[in-house]
Amino acid sequence: MSAADRIQFLRTELDRHNRLYYEEATPEISDAEYDKLFRELEELEKSAEGDLFDLASSPTQRVGGAPLEAFEQREHLRPMLSIDDVFSDGELASFYQRVLKNLPEAPLFTIEPKIDGVACSLVYRDGKLDYALTRGDGSRGDDITENVKTIARVPLQLPADFSPPLFEIRGEVFMRSTDFAALNEQRTEAGLPEFVNPRNATAGTLKLLDSREVAKRPLDFLAHGLGANEGAELSSELDFRAALVKCGILPNEPHWEARTLDEILAAVRELDEKRHHLDYGTDGAVVKVNDFSQRETLGSTSRAPRWAAAFKYPPEQQETGLRDITIQIGRTGVLTPVAELDPVFVSGTTVSRATLHNQEEIERKDIRIGDTVLVEKAGEIIPQVVSVVTAKRPETAKPYSLPDALNHRCPSCGGPIEQEKGFVAWRCVSFSCPAQAVTRITHFSARKALDLDGLGESVATKLVETELVRTPLDLFTLSEEALADLMLDPARSATGEAISKERRYGEKRARTLLASLEKARTEMPLNRWLFAMGISHIGESSAREAARLHQKLSDLEKSPILEKITAAANLEEQQKEVSPRNSANPPKDDREKADRTKKYAELKTEVAQIRRELEEYAVSPDLGPVAAASLRTFFQSEAGQDVLAKLAELQIDPQSDNYAPVPVPPTAAAADSAIAGKTFVITGTLSESRGHFKDLIEVNGGKVTGSISKKTDYLLAGDKAGSKLTKAESLGVEILDEAAFSSLLA
Repeated sequence: MSAADRIQFLRTELDRHNRLYYEEATPEISDAEYDKLFRELEELEKSAEGDLFDLASSPTQRVGGAPLEAFEQREHLRPMLSIDDVFSDGELASFYQRVLKNLPEAPLFTIEPKIDGVACSLVYRDGKLDYALTRGDGSRGDDITENVKTIARVPLQLPADFSPPLFEIRGEVFMRSTDFAALNEQRTEAGLPEFVNPRNATAGTLKLLDSREVAKRPLDFLAHGLGANEGAELSSELDFRAALVKCGILPNEPHWEARTLDEILAAVRELDEKRHHLDYGTDGAVVKVNDFSQRETLGSTSRAPRWAAAFKYPPEQQETGLRDITIQIGRTGVLTPVAELDPVFVSGTTVSRATLHNQEEIERKDIRIGDTVLVEKAGEIIPQVVSVVTAKRPETAKPYSLPDALNHRCPSCGGPIEQEKGFVAWRCVSFSCPAQAVTRITHFSARKALDLDGLGESVATKLVETELVRTPLDLFTLSEEALADLMLDPARSATGEAISKERRYGEKRARTLLASLEKARTEMPLNRWLFAMGISHIGESSAREAARLHQKLSDLEKSPILEKITAAANLEEQQKEVSPRNSANPPKDDREKADRTKKYAELKTEVAQIRRELEEYAVSPDLGPVAAASLRTFFQSEAGQDVLAKLAELQIDPQSDNYAPVPVPPTAAAADSAIAGKTFVITGTLSESRGHFKDLIEVNGGKVTGSISKKTDYLLAGDKAGSKLTKAESLGVEILDEAAFSSLLA
């Protein structure tokens, strides 16, 4: 893989893990693994020649994930930056020397634990809590004021003798280990799934929209930094800590003060011993310059201050035997290999299983059944296999292949498994896989999909548990009697307490759901069906563009348009490979250079021919090569053929309601419109549906796409615009509200 390809891959992966960690609270990898990917990307970007990609959009230049659209967003008074990590005494010494080099005298440093919580900002005005924000993307965060007010540790009013006009306290919302254990015990007794770790539980709690439910969770708050400040005369971190005590807010403890590097290292080592006895998770020590004026002198990068560093402790490791590798099937069909271990005591608990993530990870570490392996708990929470002790490997141990071990079949349903190009995960692609049934049915029935009234996750779960339904298409075979007699579990509070009795679905709800199913069968257009099927890489925009190019669903199986889009992309990949200017694979001699030059020209001609054939269709970027290939692969696969056969049996063949493969030229009025030829992206909550505004733009000669880029002319933004608004601002894209949009049309 070339450096450019590796950089692109790492950026995509880190963005995905940021989203999982910060927005969805469902991390797939440990902090140590994330750090490794992050540092690899940093090194590659430093060594990359030329302007390889837009550096401003790299995860190394920004913080966290985009704000959640379920809450109102606000701008931070000052950016909430991250802190750069260091992993050794040498790296910490380098940080220390850089600080000294840029200051006239050696500063005082403070050292404190790095808390594994959710970053939060508390803004007080005239002593009263005005609002609380999550970090979000560092510039904007979610307004979680009502949820934060439920935390007993957070004062709603500061003392009368300390009530500056503006005082922003930054810290971490977290759960203490003992409280987290008690919460999980309650959930187990209630038959609810346990939370993975305290941070996961904290992030999930702060996402709840009902603050009454939040109040039932054991959230806590520790302060660690000053944000905006007007009126409070504070000149240092120690002044800030004293102010916190005066306000009744718990500062981050324990803490140390140091001037020399030896003193800093001694404090870091002492914290390493004490952290195992703290009642909350911490995997590092934060070292900060004490004096605020010195901090101003040192400044910051786009993502982190130059006056602070976070020393990350290496996790405790133990040797143990790997007995077997088993496979877990995720709700989206991803097959995850799991190491079954001889039980071993690591970081306070006994570990007998550890995720191996994917086949690429197994190959990279050369993990084999029967090996002796080193195990650690990343962040003191997630068990993982670090490496193999090859000196103790038995002669009978053979390399492990996930697809071969499974005979290329899903262990749950026996359906085919596939690895998409450019992705490391193997996935079950069967539409009828029981391990994915609840998720697929819930997505199938969602408002933006087939909008099946009365079919949420709890109903889908019961339909699967009672074996009334195995796949989404089985819904069309349900009878009113079977639905009405379905018994639903009691509703429960966030702590697992039953707040209702077991209840019958009932005839009225059954008739409502059956009416929705009939409407889906006869009226729902092709684009909604394509989105409902949950085909990889097919979202609302790509589904709508596919529906414009195809009259009915059964046309997609042998679509010449999809074939051409995919073929052109494949030929272009071949072009890059055979190019005589391919720096990653240069020609060996002049003869090979001549052969490759000729082949490159032939491929270029083929691509140009296909592009000419596609011109009349004016295919939107929403249906790019990846999405087109995914559609072709699905409908030509065994799983897709089963779906087509079942639909034919049910006499369902959804029709397009926007079929226009050859776009009609705009009218004279549209051609003269102020937005003719302009590209729009629509986001946020508007007075009408996005479909309404999309139609209005297209009637007037404009074009609507699903993602922001430098080629976007306008962002039409409603309330709760979220990350697209932030990206538009960073790229200088003109932003319109509804009034400005109407004026532009007029």
